[in-house]
Amino acid sequence: LGIPNDASRVVQKVSPKSPAAAAGLRPGDEIVAVNLQPTKTFKQVSKAIRASKGKPVIVSVLRPPGRYIELPPKKTIKQNGFYIYGFQPAGIVYKRYGPAAAFGLAATNTWDVTKGIAASLGRIVTGSGRKDVSSPVGIVDVSSQAVKTDYRDYLQILALISLSLALLNLLPLLPLDGGHIVFSIYEGIRGRSVGRAVYERVSAVGIALVLLLFFVGLSNDIGRIGGG
Repeated sequence: LGIPNDASRVVQKVSPKSPAAAAGLRPGDEIVAVNLQPTKTFKQVSKAIRASKGKPVIVSVLRPPGRYIELPPKKTIKQNGFYIYGFQPAGIVYKRYGPAAAFGLAATNTWDVTKGIAASLGRIVTGSGRKDVSSPVGIVDVSSQAVKTDYRDYLQILALISLSLALLNLLPLLPLDGGHIVFSIYEGIRGRSVGRAVYERVSAVGIALVLLLFFVGLSNDIGRIGGG
């Protein structure tokens, strides 16, 4: 399928209810600066927006037939781990790879994403990553936005969701698979099975923690969708 190599600075589509839409960005606008710093390529535009860390950005555009406009500052929003403005560039160029190179690139990207997800799970345990938790409500919202832009984005979102669920399932909590693995190893070392009462109590604790995680994610999604 290939991956994005670069794109035009010209805007093809503006996402509804996004910072770009609120600022008045229009299809056909050419982004020439971010925070008054000239951007000669789309990569520079993307890098400047991602570096905003949620702070307001001032996007300068050339609007046909060539009128220079500085859009009002708007805060970027975090999506899939990156800060975005909410538009799709025109003229995306995809770089294609052979089977061997594609497999190697996929393996590398999968490992990098896996490490990132594992690190985020660690932050959730310590409490610093509470705002990164999402529920099925947020998953549906993000995936529905992705499918409106490009099927490649949608497939990437599905892959990210699959990896997240796989790692979550490996947490050492019952009734997750990770909990069963831990109990199986413990019983193998111990040489006998764990009592049913202990198993049920540990399962109750695991279910409570999973439900707590779900409600934290749900409250985050309601806040994000509601603009809170």
